[in-house]
Amino acid sequence: MHIYPLRRLPFLLLALGLSALAAEERPLLSLQPVAARPGDPVLVTVRGLAQAPTGTLGERPLRFYPVRDGFQALTGLAVEQVPGQVPVKVSVPATSGAAPTELSGTLDVVAPGWPERRLKVANKFVKKKPAPEVQARMEADRAAFAAAFAQSFVAPLFTENFAWPRQDTITAPYGDLRTFNGKKQSQHFGTDLRGAVGVPVYSANAGTVVMTRDAYASGNTVLVYHGAGLYTAYFHLSATDVKDGQRVERGQLLGKVGATGRVTGPHLHWGVKVDDLWVDGETLLELDFNGGGAPAVTQRDKP
Repeated sequence: MHIYPLRRLPFLLLALGLSALAAEERPLLSLQPVAARPGDPVLVTVRGLAQAPTGTLGERPLRFYPVRDGFQALTGLAVEQVPGQVPVKVSVPATSGAAPTELSGTLDVVAPGWPERRLKVANKFVKKKPAPEVQARMEADRAAFAAAFAQSFVAPLFTENFAWPRQDTITAPYGDLRTFNGKKQSQHFGTDLRGAVGVPVYSANAGTVVMTRDAYASGNTVLVYHGAGLYTAYFHLSATDVKDGQRVERGQLLGKVGATGRVTGPHLHWGVKVDDLWVDGETLLELDFNGGGAPAVTQRDKP
């Protein structure tokens, strides 16, 4: 065994300490969820960085915002996403004295297994060509939704994880293939929660109200922008208790369950939109924005 002279021990201990510190500070990339379904939101977290990285999930660019000890980006998988492995790539810019670094890995995407639901609604909602006045109203609704969903990208307006807008039975999950009056019309891009007319509906998290509107299909509607490209939607309300531009907190009253718009009965349709994609709200509730998630990638240094 080699014995170091006593005078060299402090230097040796310092060198070992610096090596351990450098290892701890190497950037770590993690994903939530580790295994996802088409239509899921995906949270990408990079710890151990002082400068914002760039990156992609598949072909979708990631928009990072600062968090404690690093950066996060929230995006989603399209419902058309083919099951398999989706590459994740993050580039860490070079800093003084440090070479640029790449973090890379894969997100496992599993088959969604969506059910098919057959519904009976008033014939006026499934006619191939609506009346001119209905068409005009629907066009105005589309323009209002587009304007509401065009908010500037900002850091999250929330500090807590997301919560249910109300506690009740799920009557229709995200992803249902919808057939109205025997004709296939659409896929369900939200979560329906049972509720009697007049029971309260709460904001799933802190944010800003960007639209309150009586729309043809969604009825009395509230849209909340939470920052980070993330919106929540509350459809078919019997009444609304907020105004456009109002700041709301997690658990704040937004309105009351109703049966307005294109419905088969009273309920709350809760929608979540991330990075211009309608995604599964149940998965959003499982994301831990304050934790790192499970490491799911490898790291390699650029030469």
